[in-house]
Amino acid sequence: MARLPILVAPHPILKRKAQPVAEVDARVVKLMDDMVETMYDAVGIGLAAPQVGVLDRVIVVDVHEKGEPPNPIRLANPEIVWSSDEKAVCEEGCLSVPEQYADVTRPQRVRVRYLDENNRQQEIEADGMLATCIQHEIDHLDGVLFVDYLSMLKRNILLKKVQKMQKATA
Repeated sequence: MARLPILVAPHPILKRKAQPVAEVDARVVKLMDDMVETMYDAVGIGLAAPQVGVLDRVIVVDVHEKGEPPNPIRLANPEIVWSSDEKAVCEEGCLSVPEQYADVTRPQRVRVRYLDENNRQQEIEADGMLATCIQHEIDHLDGVLFVDYLSMLKRNILLKKVQKMQKATA
């Protein structure tokens, strides 16, 4: 496995739509494994392939509680097939928008269809943090960042902070 570089906003790849994978083959499994390692190394709970510069519809998530063993979920071609009418507000952050957080409103529960690491179609029903995380990562596959849910003013403030941080560390 390898740690991959994480792209930071406003990198143009982060605004592009990812393409479905034909199947979960050895290349996609390696990508998933590398993404899991990268996510853990960055102390994240989710990562989408566009965040590491790959325009494939692949995400990985792991919202295990501290003290529990890791429980990564690898999803290729994830699609939300149902979402609840109830909404939840959750403070979100993003590895591509480092150290910035904001409240985002999303459906509280979702059902997602995807291909797993064995190329088998699966469905998962998620609520709470897992539902939020999966929705956040699927947004990345469509070129949407959590800051896109904010007012233009708040979005610009957060993105300017990220750019300032990038210049300071360059």
